[in-house]
Amino acid sequence: MKRLEKKHTIVTGGGSGIGRAIALRFAEEGAIVSVFERDADAAAKTIDEISRNGGVAHSFSVDVSSMESVQRAIESIDVVDIMVNNAGVSSIGNIEETSGDEMDRLYSINVKGVYHCMQAVMPHFRSQGRGIILNMASIASKVGVKDRFAYSMSKGAVYAMTLSAARDYVEQGIRCNCLCPARVHTPFVDAFLDKHYPDTKEEMRAELSAYQPIGRMGKPEEIASLALFLCSEEAALITGVAYDIDGGVIQLR
Repeated sequence: MKRLEKKHTIVTGGGSGIGRAIALRFAEEGAIVSVFERDADAAAKTIDEISRNGGVAHSFSVDVSSMESVQRAIESIDVVDIMVNNAGVSSIGNIEETSGDEMDRLYSINVKGVYHCMQAVMPHFRSQGRGIILNMASIASKVGVKDRFAYSMSKGAVYAMTLSAARDYVEQGIRCNCLCPARVHTPFVDAFLDKHYPDTKEEMRAELSAYQPIGRMGKPEEIASLALFLCSEEAALITGVAYDIDGGVIQLR
């Protein structure tokens, strides 16, 4: 039997990057995947690939910053076994360079988006007496990362919410963990380099890779593999944990 056979799984931001890799990997392992995504075209590509590989998936147009949008989607799903809160945005700049509007943008998506999804799914989990939540935090929630003030704020909140929910719901059969990746090579990284370093992309790519002691950025598929383990029965004893997947940044730098 596959590791997530017929497990109804929601993946937010499943249209690209890490979220897409998680949606694809979970579907391979038998999960019935619901992709929550603002970008309908990106979601359609993920759903199409899952379907072509024999999996089962559905897409929902969801803005995680809106509780109404999240609740509407979750109410249309009969069963939820796993919730992966991956949707998020980044931000560049230190505290002086970060406007109030930018702080609000990061807070509304990265913090309240996770809160909305967790709050909306908890009644389902409590009524079932089981459920798994996996949140996407970051090494920025644990260490100082240069020029990532608003982003670090938001991921620190995700880390704290994970621990709090794990404590509050452990006796009701609900597990809650988070992942703390370092730099992962996603379309966001490529777009960032194209925009800010069009003439020195390769040099900057090498610099970003060198930040991690292992000498390279992570791959979305590697994050998906750890996510799969934490959402499977193999991790039944694990809750309230923030897993580093960082090429050695936390321990070796």
